Amino acid sequence: MTGISSVCVFCGSRAGNDPAHGKAAVSLGRQIAERGLRLVYGGGDIGLMSMVARAALDAGGHVTGIIPKFIMEFEVGNPGLTELIMVESMHERKRVMFERSDAFISLPGGLGTLDETIEIVTWKQLQQHKKPVVIVDINNYWQPLKDLVAAVVDGGYGHHGISELFSIVDGVDKVFDALAAAPEAPEEVLTSHL
Repeated sequence: MTGISSVCVFCGSRAGNDPAHGKAAVSLGRQIAERGLRLVYGGGDIGLMSMVARAALDAGGHVTGIIPKFIMEFEVGNPGLTELIMVESMHERKRVMFERSDAFISLPGGLGTLDETIEIVTWKQLQQHKKPVVIVDINNYWQPLKDLVAAVVDGGYGHHGISELFSIVDGVDKVFDALAAAPEAPEEVLTSHL
């Protein structure tokens, strides 16, 4: 994984109903730290977010949380992080997460995770970055996204190459190989309809 020293993990602020999602979060956090990578995430100490961050910290990793002040006021931020950055808005949070990360990994999560994942993939389509994006599809959680992307292409709203803007793996054990093998987005994914 040449050139990757920090990874941003998008994931739920809830633990979800499937215990496999929590196990994946813990495993991912630990492996990020064991590989000497820095973890960047949303700064919360709840749900999958807490699990991935605490696992990375427990394994001796460097963890940067980025959290909007209004969320911090709910006292859900993790004060035990290596670095906790408070920002003014969700937009600023995503910008700072992007700037501090060399790659992106999405675990299961809610609307916020979906928003972050779609936005970072869209920025890649728009040639704003060439960073790898990997989605961890535990127990087919992300199948609806795969179906939606296929529908976008079938409906004529996206180049067939949009599905190559990100990789989908079915387990944490495949994440780092997928990051290393991620292709760059070809320009025609953006320009084919212009």
